[in-house]
Amino acid sequence: MNNVQIVNTAQKKKEILDAYAFRHATKQFDPDRKISDEDFRFILETGRLSPSSVGFEGWKFLVVQNEELRMKIREVSFGGQGQLPTASHFVILLARKDVRYDSKYVEYIYKNIKGLSDEAFKQIPSAYKNFQENDIRILDNERTLIDWASKQTYIPLANMMTAAAQIGIDSCPMEGYNKEKVTAILKDAGILDEEVYDLSVMVTFGYRAAEPKHPQTRRPLDEVVEWVH
Repeated sequence: MNNVQIVNTAQKKKEILDAYAFRHATKQFDPDRKISDEDFRFILETGRLSPSSVGFEGWKFLVVQNEELRMKIREVSFGGQGQLPTASHFVILLARKDVRYDSKYVEYIYKNIKGLSDEAFKQIPSAYKNFQENDIRILDNERTLIDWASKQTYIPLANMMTAAAQIGIDSCPMEGYNKEKVTAILKDAGILDEEVYDLSVMVTFGYRAAEPKHPQTRRPLDEVVEWVH
């Protein structure tokens, strides 16, 4: 590695860590500042490109810009009182329920997205049956399978928030809502097929209305990390 590469790498590391330091759970956004279409497409793209367990991509992103719908969700979301009326963009991450090894969706992913032939795909269901049934035990009931898919959605969630921070855009992930009531609102609006999707987590994006009152705090690295040699 030459000196230029060393400098560039050090600069990139600093930029990434600066983005993590910049990011905070923004409770109030500036309602007059909107994220450009180009910037928000970039944020969504980092979510789309996120990894998932065995490549199933068991998620869907609902970008809710309808103000009336946002306010209905706000009524049943104690964690979104300041964010939902002021955020530039609001995303609901849904988890797929049909991520079983033998589902039509998994067949679609491997044949239509990954490009496997019929012959090559024949090995996939049996391999992932053992993985899901015995290795990680997520076929015990419907809830364990959905919870597994829901965990996957937190990967694009984190990637989108970090990518946003790197270009100076704020965010706030939200779990503070009544799941049953938000699900009913989305179903009534005709944008949630409950046979296929389950509500996982929500996130708002925009520009902070004010700087945080307190600096970011985290436990020290040596308390978080244990090395095993």
